[in-house]
Amino acid sequence: MSVDVQDPPLVLGSGHGGMAARRAVVRWAWRLFRREWRQQLLVLALLLVAVAATTAGLGVAANTLGTQSSSFGTADHLVTVSSTGAQLDADVAALRSAFGTAEVIEHQNIPVPGSANPVDLRAQDPHGPYGRSMLRLNAGRYPQGPDEIAVTDGVAKIFSLHLGGTWDQGGRHRTVVGLVENPLKLLDRFALVAPGRASPPDHVIVLIRATQTEFAGKTLPDGVSVEIRGEEPDTASVGVLMLATIGLLFVGLLAVAGFTVMAQRRLRALGMLGAIGASHRHIRLVLVANGAVIGAVGALAGAAAGLAGWFAFSPRLESLVGHRIDRFQLPWLAVLVAVLLAIVTAVCAAWWPARAAARVPVVSALSARPVPPRPARRFAALGGVLLLGGLGSLVAAQQTKPLFIIGGVVATALGLLLLAPVGIAGLGRLARLAPLAPRLALRDLARYRARSSAALAAIALAVGIAAAVALGAAVSVAKAAAPTGGNLPADQLIVWLSENALNGPVPSLTPAQADNARLRVDAIAADLHATSVLPLQAAVDPNAPQVGGSGGREPMQLGKPHPITVDGRQGFRYSSADAVPLFVATSELLGHYGIDPTSIDAGTDIVTSRADLDSYDLFPGRYRDWRPRLQHAPLPTYTSLPGTLLTTHAVQSLHLTPIPAGWLVRAPRPLTQAQIDRAQRTALAAGLSVETRPTGADLARLADNVTGTGIAVALGVLAMTVGLIRSETARDLRTLTAAGARRGTRRALTAATAGALALLGAVIGTAGAYLALLAWYHREPHWLGHVPVLDLAAILVGLPVVAYAGGWLLAGKEAPTLARQPLD
Repeated sequence: MSVDVQDPPLVLGSGHGGMAARRAVVRWAWRLFRREWRQQLLVLALLLVAVAATTAGLGVAANTLGTQSSSFGTADHLVTVSSTGAQLDADVAALRSAFGTAEVIEHQNIPVPGSANPVDLRAQDPHGPYGRSMLRLNAGRYPQGPDEIAVTDGVAKIFSLHLGGTWDQGGRHRTVVGLVENPLKLLDRFALVAPGRASPPDHVIVLIRATQTEFAGKTLPDGVSVEIRGEEPDTASVGVLMLATIGLLFVGLLAVAGFTVMAQRRLRALGMLGAIGASHRHIRLVLVANGAVIGAVGALAGAAAGLAGWFAFSPRLESLVGHRIDRFQLPWLAVLVAVLLAIVTAVCAAWWPARAAARVPVVSALSARPVPPRPARRFAALGGVLLLGGLGSLVAAQQTKPLFIIGGVVATALGLLLLAPVGIAGLGRLARLAPLAPRLALRDLARYRARSSAALAAIALAVGIAAAVALGAAVSVAKAAAPTGGNLPADQLIVWLSENALNGPVPSLTPAQADNARLRVDAIAADLHATSVLPLQAAVDPNAPQVGGSGGREPMQLGKPHPITVDGRQGFRYSSADAVPLFVATSELLGHYGIDPTSIDAGTDIVTSRADLDSYDLFPGRYRDWRPRLQHAPLPTYTSLPGTLLTTHAVQSLHLTPIPAGWLVRAPRPLTQAQIDRAQRTALAAGLSVETRPTGADLARLADNVTGTGIAVALGVLAMTVGLIRSETARDLRTLTAAGARRGTRRALTAATAGALALLGAVIGTAGAYLALLAWYHREPHWLGHVPVLDLAAILVGLPVVAYAGGWLLAGKEAPTLARQPLD
C-alpha cells in the first residue's frame, strides 16, 4: 500500500510571515520613498521647517532670559556690607572667618554729569574664586597699580576715554590700561581698579558659596543684607516645546491629507500586495514605515538646519539679550524631544490612512475605488466632549492656573478639529442647492472626507489662532481706553528715577543730578503742554544697605507675609506681585487730591483708600511688629498712582528719610503714542524711565500682523490641498473635458473647492476663538463686545474671496487627453 501526503491548502493573507515578511515590506516602503519623495516633498518641507524653527527657538529661549550669574558669579549667596572704616574691615574679616573662601568686591559711586545714575567703580580681583565669570578683557590688560584703571565701552563713551589715555576723576589721574566687560551683562557700566583701590567704598559685596544649612548656622555681622541665588527654571524651553507641539499638530493635519492621497494613489499596489498573501498588518506597515522614514528624514534635516541657523544668528542675539552666549549651550534634551515629536507626528499622520487602506477589500483595492466615507457622528461626539471639557477647563482656570489653561486650550483645539468632518458632511448636503460646478466640487469634498477634513482642520487651526490673537488684542485695547482701572489715567505719566518704578532701589541724587533730572521733566511737560507736574517722594531707611551700583536703597512698601520654612526654621517672604507702594504724604500731594492736611489725625500713620491692608507688613526693614494706624480717604485706585500714603508722623517715628522718587505729569488730553515715544527718549538721555498707560497700539499692530500671517498660512494650506484634490481627481477632470466641459467649468470647480474650504475653516476657527475667549472672560464677557471689525472681516470675508479668486485664476489648464492615463 502506498501513502501520498497531500500539502495543506494555501490560504492567502492568513499568516504574518514573521520577521522576513516585515523586512520585505519595510524595504518596499523605503523604495517607495526613494521613488516618490518628490510627491512627499510637501510633508518633508513642513517637518523640516517645524523642527528647524523649534531647534533655533530653543536656542534663543535658553539664552534669552536674564541670569543671576551677572551679580552672583558662581556663588550662591551675596552679602552686602554697608559699614565703614574699621568696622567694615572687621565685618569682612568675620565673614571670611565664618565661611573660609569669600570674594570681596568694593563699590564706589562715580557721578555722571547730566544723569541720575552713577557709574560703578569696582575693585575686584579678575581671578577671584567666584567672580571671574563676571569679567572679560577685550583689549589691553587688567589694572594692577594704584593709578591704573580699565573701563567698559559705555564708560569710555561717556567720559571720552581710550586705551592708553588718562581719566581725571575727582582730581585723581588714572591711566586706562584695558577695556573690559561683564560677559553676563553687557549693559553693565563700570570701571575696574585693582583690589583695594576703590577707597573709600560706598558699599562692599561679599560673594559666598555655602549650602542653606551651612549659611543658616553662621552668625552674620550686624547691618548686612543677604541675597540668595534662586532657582532659574527653564520655562522658556517648555513654552517653545508647547508652540512646537501646536505647529507639529498643524503639520500632522496636512500630513494626514498627503498620506491619504498617497494611499489612494497606491491603492492598486496595496491591493496586489494583499492578493499575494500580505496581511492587514503588513499593509499598515507599508504606510507607517513610509511615514517613519519621512519623519526621520525631515526631523534630522530640520535639526541640522536649525542648528546651522542658531550658530549663524547667535552672535546677533548677544547684542539683543545683553550677555555673551555659548554657541553649544543648548537644551539638547529638548532638541531631542522636538526631533522625536516630529517623527511621532509623521508616524501618527500615516497611521490613520494606513488603517483605512488596510481595511479595503482586495477586489476594491485592485479597482482603485474610493473608500466610502465613515459616518461623521462618531468624530462629532468625541469632538463635542473635548470641546465642552476644554471650555470647562478654561473657566476653572480663572486665568491663573497653568495646568487648567494648557489643558483647556489643547482640548478646545482638538474638539474643534474633530468637528471638521461634520462640516465637510454638511457641505455635501448643501451641494444639491448649488449650480453644476460647485455641486460637483462640494460632493467631491464629501466623498474624499478623510483628506478634506484634515485640510479643513489645518485651516481652522491657523485661522483660530489668528482670530484669538485679534480678539485678545481688541480686549486689551478696550481695557487701555477704559476711563477707570489700570496703572494710570490715559492723560498722565510718571517719570521715575528708578528703572523699575518703586520695585527697585531709588538712587540718591546730588544737587546737580536733581537739577538736571528736573530740567528733563520740565522739557517733557512742555512738550505735552502739561497742566501740572507733581513731585513724588518715597521713604527709605538710611541705615539699610545700598543696593547694586546705583547707590540707592529699597523704598519702603507694604507687603503680605508668606510663611516659609528653611532648614526647619520658620520665616516669611514678600513678593513684589502683591506689594503696595508707599508715597510720602507731602502737602503738594495732599493738595493735588484736595485733602486738607489738617483733616488727617496727628497719630495717623497711613492714609489709604484700600480696606485690605490689615494683613500687610512694612518691608524691607525690621518692622514686622509695627501696626500702623490707618485713616481712609478718597484716593485714586490706579495701581501706579499714589493711593497709599505714609504720613509725616510715621516717617519721623520710624526714623525714615524721604527722597525724590519721580514726578507725576498731567496732560490736557490723552497721550498719543508719538508723545509717549518722545517722552521716553528725553527721559532716557538723563537715565530716567517713563511709565504710561498702555495705548494698545503695539497689540493692535501685532493683531494685524498675526491676522495677515494666519490668512497667508490658510491660503498656503488651500493651495496645497486643492493641488492634492485636483491631482487625485485628474481622471474625473478628463472625463468632464471629454464630455464638453469648458475652461470656465474647470475654473469654477477649483474655485468652489478653495472657497468652500476657506469659508468653512474661517467660520469654525473664528467660532472656536470666540468660545475659548468667552470661557476665559466668563466673569467679564462685556469686553468681547469690542469687536476687531477689520481683522474679522479679513478672515471671514477676505480669506474666502481671495481663495475663490486664486482658485479661479490658477485653474483652467487643459487636461491631457484620455489616452494618456497615468501608470500606477
